[in-house]
Amino acid sequence: MEVALGVLAGLVVGLAIGLLIARSRSRQDPPSGGPPMEAPLEPIGIRRLVDVMDPAAIVVDADDLVLLANASARGLGMVRADRISMPALVAAVSSARAAGSRRTEVALPEHVVGAGPRRVGVHATRLDPSGTVALLLQDVTEVRRVEEVRRDFVANVGHELKTPVGALTLLAEAVQEAADDPEAIRRFSARMRHEAERLARLVRELIDLSRLQGGDPLPALEPVPLDVIVAEAIDRTRLAAGAKGIQLTAAGQSDLIVRGVEPQLITALTNLLANAVAYSANETNVSVGTRARSGFAEIAITDDGVGIPDGDRQRVFERFYRVDQSRATATGGTGLGLAIVKHIVTNHGGSVEVWSEPGVGSTFTVRIPLAPQPDSVDLIAERELMS
Repeated sequence: MEVALGVLAGLVVGLAIGLLIARSRSRQDPPSGGPPMEAPLEPIGIRRLVDVMDPAAIVVDADDLVLLANASARGLGMVRADRISMPALVAAVSSARAAGSRRTEVALPEHVVGAGPRRVGVHATRLDPSGTVALLLQDVTEVRRVEEVRRDFVANVGHELKTPVGALTLLAEAVQEAADDPEAIRRFSARMRHEAERLARLVRELIDLSRLQGGDPLPALEPVPLDVIVAEAIDRTRLAAGAKGIQLTAAGQSDLIVRGVEPQLITALTNLLANAVAYSANETNVSVGTRARSGFAEIAITDDGVGIPDGDRQRVFERFYRVDQSRATATGGTGLGLAIVKHIVTNHGGSVEVWSEPGVGSTFTVRIPLAPQPDSVDLIAERELMS
C-alpha cells in the first residue's frame, strides 16, 4: 500500500508540475517580435493514470483553487466546482502550506459518501514556494475497523484466559493446604479438571475460529448426507443432555444431501445443540428439524429454554458475547461457539438466523446449499464402503 501511494504521489507531483509550467507559460507575454509561446502539452497519459487510481488526489494552487482532482476525489464529494468542499481538508492544506507537509485523518460526513461513516488518511505536501499543495487521500475505514476488532479480540482473550488460569492457581493452593484431607483433595481435583477442560476448550475454539477467519479456501466440498450430520451432532450432545434429563429428538425430511465439509458442519450443529442444552431447564426437550427449501437444506434447532431478549438477539453470534454471564460461567461456555457456527455456515454459502422469546425458547435455523442430488442410497452405500 505504501509503495502504491508513493507511486501515485510521484505521478500527482509530476502532473501538478506540468500543469503549473503550462499555466505559467500561458500567462507570459511572447518575446518582442517573436512567435507566441505555446504551453507544453498536458501529460494526458499521466492524468488518465492518476484518474483511474483508487486513492483520491487533489492539487490546489496558492489561492486554494483546484488544479487537479481525480475521479475518486470528486466521487467522494471532496471537490465542488474548483474548490475543496470539506473544511477539514482545507485546514490540512493550510497546515501543509505552512509546515511543508501534513499527515492526518478525517471523517467523511455520511451525507457526503452516501453510506456509513468513513475515515480517510490525508497526506498533504507543499509542492513549491508559491503555496501549491498536493493532497493524497486513502480510505482507511476497514483498516481501522480491523485494528479495533483485533484490540477487542486480544482484550477478550486475555479476560477469558484469566478466569480459568486464576481458578487453577487458587485450586492448586487449596490442594497444597489440604494435603491431609483426601476428601478435600478429591473435590478440588474435580474442580481443577473442570477448569483445565474449560481452558483446553477455549484454546481449541480460538484455533478453530482463527482458521475459519483466515480467509483460506475450504477443503474440497463433497456431498454429505444431512442425516449423518444430525445423527453425529446428537450423539456428541447426548451425554450433556442426559445429565439434565433433556430429550433430544430429530424429525423432518430425510435423505437430504448437502455440499460441504462434513467435520465442519458437524461442529456447527453440535455447537448449536450444546448451546440449546446449556440454556434449557432440566426435563425439557431439544429438537432438530430438517427440510428442503429453495435449493437449501434448512436445519432448525428448537429448545424450551430461557429465550433471548430482543436487545441481545442480533449479538449472539459475536465472539465472547454472552446473554447471561453467570449461566455461561456455570456451564463452562467460552462465548465462541455461535461465532464458530456463523463462520462455518457463511463459508459454506449459507446463513443462520435466530428466533427467540424470553421464557418460551429459541429456534436457530441454519440454511446450507443442497448438493446436486445423486442416488442417496448409492451415496450412503459408498460412504459405508469407504469407512
